[in-house]
Amino acid sequence: MIRRPRRNRQTEAIRNMVQETSLSTHDFIYPLFIIEGQNQRIEVSSMPGINRFSIDTALEEVAACVELGVKTFAPFPSIREQLKDKYATESHNPEGLFPTLIREIKRNFPDVALVTDVAMDPYSSDGHDGIVINGEIINDETLEVLGKMALTQAQAGADIVAPSDMMDGRVGYIRKVLDENGFHKVAIMSYTAKYASAFYGPFRDALDSAPKAGDKKTYQMNYANSREALIEAELDTLEGADYLMVKPALSYLDVIKLLRENSNLPIAAYNVSGEYAMVKAAAQKGWIDGEKIMVETLTSIKRAGADIILSYFAKEYAQYLKK
Repeated sequence: MIRRPRRNRQTEAIRNMVQETSLSTHDFIYPLFIIEGQNQRIEVSSMPGINRFSIDTALEEVAACVELGVKTFAPFPSIREQLKDKYATESHNPEGLFPTLIREIKRNFPDVALVTDVAMDPYSSDGHDGIVINGEIINDETLEVLGKMALTQAQAGADIVAPSDMMDGRVGYIRKVLDENGFHKVAIMSYTAKYASAFYGPFRDALDSAPKAGDKKTYQMNYANSREALIEAELDTLEGADYLMVKPALSYLDVIKLLRENSNLPIAAYNVSGEYAMVKAAAQKGWIDGEKIMVETLTSIKRAGADIILSYFAKEYAQYLKK
């Protein structure tokens, strides 16, 4: 045999030399769950190792992550039921929990990057990403709420706003609102291909943001489709998106690859709560080596073409690199 591929696998030094995919802390965005109160750090039961933080303890968590090299964060707020209404008005309250958090993080850590969620569901009494009228999710009226929300976040100090709602036209609408108010430098990371997935369960538990009725299939994508992601990507690009995202990640590696091959924009992938929880649950049972599965999973997402990975493993992976 002239060709023996095993020659390039025979020692660790050689394997490292020819490794095609590598991960660093710079590749990650770390999601944070935020609640009201003081000195709160409450573990999410369905996500071992992941907590809900009050603003003061969130600042401690950010500090710990920055020390490890993770410097980009995606906070998500848990809003009291009393503050929720049909039009998500709390979402653009400048003195609300979320804008206050953004200001505090940027005041204490001016060099970190904040990617802020733009969607109605945490603030909506209906638990949907859009305004609900007679059981229907109304698209165009929802855009006005999303624009107000994005502007409030930009005013508080967000570096990147991330519309996760999947309403048609929201990237262009938000870009126009931001530009008209002088926030030309605030980028948009669009949840371009966000699928109607069962992998979101633990996240909805953490934020109590599940729909009160119905599901999200009229706006989130059908998980049987991949070509449709190219339509969404083209529209988001034309409307001014700076990043394109695929969510979830692990069951959608083909979609990540598809966008990577058809776009020059940075591609982000969200390694979601259910993907994280499955690894942790199996590891607790002793059925798998959780650390090795974590590394393999994250590497596969990067190998598929993601430039950026939102993952609840971000801090743990950074700790792994320090070993």
